[in-house]
Amino acid sequence: MDSLFLANLGSPPLLFFFLGVAAAFVRSDLEIPTQVAKFLSVYLLFAIGFKGGVALAESPLDASVGLGLLAAVGLAAAVPVYVFFLLRRRLSAADAAAISATYGSVSAVTFVTAAAYLDSVGVAWGGHLVAAMALMESPAIIIGILLYRVFGQRESGERAEALDWGELLRESCLNGSVFLIVGSMLIGWITGSRGMEQIAPFVVEPFIGILCLFLLDMGLVAAHRIIDLSKAREGVIPWPTLVGFALVLPLVNAMLGGSVALLLGMSEGDALLLTVLAASASYIAVPAAMRLALPEANPSLYLPMALAVTFPFNLLVGIPAYHLALRSIIGN
Repeated sequence: MDSLFLANLGSPPLLFFFLGVAAAFVRSDLEIPTQVAKFLSVYLLFAIGFKGGVALAESPLDASVGLGLLAAVGLAAAVPVYVFFLLRRRLSAADAAAISATYGSVSAVTFVTAAAYLDSVGVAWGGHLVAAMALMESPAIIIGILLYRVFGQRESGERAEALDWGELLRESCLNGSVFLIVGSMLIGWITGSRGMEQIAPFVVEPFIGILCLFLLDMGLVAAHRIIDLSKAREGVIPWPTLVGFALVLPLVNAMLGGSVALLLGMSEGDALLLTVLAASASYIAVPAAMRLALPEANPSLYLPMALAVTFPFNLLVGIPAYHLALRSIIGN
């Protein structure tokens, strides 16, 4: 039991994340230049996508893979619905819709960290989970917008304004992170092990080191978002309650994702990754889409909840806890 938590607590990526948090709280002038941070993000998406594509090329595409992908999309569509109705009595329809989309969508960085964790403890995982991650980005955004269009404007009595669905779909389905990881996965699938041999020195060896630098930057950003959350506007939900939601929602969603994975008979590694995807919350794709489609929503609510609370919770406690629970049930 303890070994899983110690493996996570003692991992360099997690320790660098908390180094970034500490640097922000002691007001150090440590910072990662914006362009460097963008490069680190691009590298991680490229590397995990390519490795997932190679793994996919080396494993058979069967009905279980298709069911797994359908289940992932189903989770991304179902989670926003219950979260919206849970929150809409306490928040405006726009804020409830934005938070529901945030928790229905996924965090690529949490997925990458979970994959690195599985590699560190020697548990295999399937490349098709990379495709599941990409497919789960968009449905939650679309469902969140639809919920607001149906319930928010009905309650206010406002006439529905025309929404550019083409632009929304482009933003949610073809944003840079989704496009890069899907494209890298396809290239890895096409080139297979021969392609991996050619770029392994770039994709494999530097991966953990670059993940450490990226999570150092994420620690700096998350610490600043904690301050944003504490300054959430008066008259809605007090910030301690928002923190409570940001801790409970990943646990509930992890139970949903883990239950689906077990029902489908997924392997230990695949089950953990689907669970982590369900438990994660988007702080990149959703905010970009919300700025376009729901400018009424308050970003100082949904963004800090995802980035300052749920993200570090999953990194520190969630990943090993979900793994422990799944391992005890699967019996490995």
